[in-house]
Amino acid sequence: MEINRKMKRAVKVGPLTIGGGFPIVVQSMAAVKTSKVDDVLRQIKEAIPYGLELMRVSVLDMEDAEALRELTAQSPVPIVADIHFDYRLALLAADSGVAAIRINPGNIGSEDRVKAVVEACQTRRIPIRIGINGGSLFKDHEATPEEMVAAAKEHVAILERNSFYDIVISLKSSSPLTTIEANRLADQVFPYPLHLGATEAGPKDVSLIRSAAVLSPLLLDGIGDTIRLSMSEPPLEEVKAGHRLLRDLGLEERWPFFVSCPTCGRTMVDLMPLARKVQAYLEERRLNIKVAVMGCIVNGPGEARDADIGLAGGHGVYALFKKGKIIKTVNEKDAYDVLIAEIEKDL
Repeated sequence: MEINRKMKRAVKVGPLTIGGGFPIVVQSMAAVKTSKVDDVLRQIKEAIPYGLELMRVSVLDMEDAEALRELTAQSPVPIVADIHFDYRLALLAADSGVAAIRINPGNIGSEDRVKAVVEACQTRRIPIRIGINGGSLFKDHEATPEEMVAAAKEHVAILERNSFYDIVISLKSSSPLTTIEANRLADQVFPYPLHLGATEAGPKDVSLIRSAAVLSPLLLDGIGDTIRLSMSEPPLEEVKAGHRLLRDLGLEERWPFFVSCPTCGRTMVDLMPLARKVQAYLEERRLNIKVAVMGCIVNGPGEARDADIGLAGGHGVYALFKKGKIIKTVNEKDAYDVLIAEIEKDL
């Protein structure tokens, strides 16, 4: 299946380009206070080997805003400053070297304040992400898709009246169906790139399902230029999940396609520890190969015959196979080392 990506305006975010048909950017958000620069940098560096491309940080107060200059000077990836309520924080952020600013029209203030932020960003060629969260637009109800798009229109109009067009738009709701419909409407209305995600997505096990439910139909329709799989976990987990989803949809090349069987009564090896170890090896190196770790000869190399390489368990042993053809049989304790050696031989 070929996905025809929607062509949106190309927006430069530091060295990255969002939109314009460029690859989808995987981003995350630091889970610690921005003033704790060393902790933010640690989270960034942990996630970079797994494909973190852009890090958003919250700017809660002046302490956070003042820390941005040091953070942007040391960060290996571009930094996006997330601003709520106080437009003065956005002005400080724009002067600190951030690559982009995210503001919410529901709480940033009057048009004059937004205009001041626009002028600061225009001078420094910093793009603005307009973040529409359904729960923050109204006090009496969660916004509908139409209301979310209408709010985005109002805010985009302010920027456009000031000849500002380096815009990225996000529309998120706690309702997956509302989020999907809002982004489908936005895709028809705006020429600007869209950032996709599910807000308040929950802990990892919940977020993986909810985020996939939101992002998959949109991405398959060619909608979306950057994503975040929001979850109550460190950024590392969000980044891994983002690349896994893109790989499954055929939108990511530099990432492994890893499969392992669910196990059943035929399984005669301790499969799950081996599967987790192999997956960790592949993802840390972002190898673009398909690898299978299967619990019995029925599932592999039979059902996993299209894997580039894999293991199929027996009674305390594994068969090593390539493209469905068994190469050798090894003891269970040696299976990981033998598999990795064979993978590295072909790199």
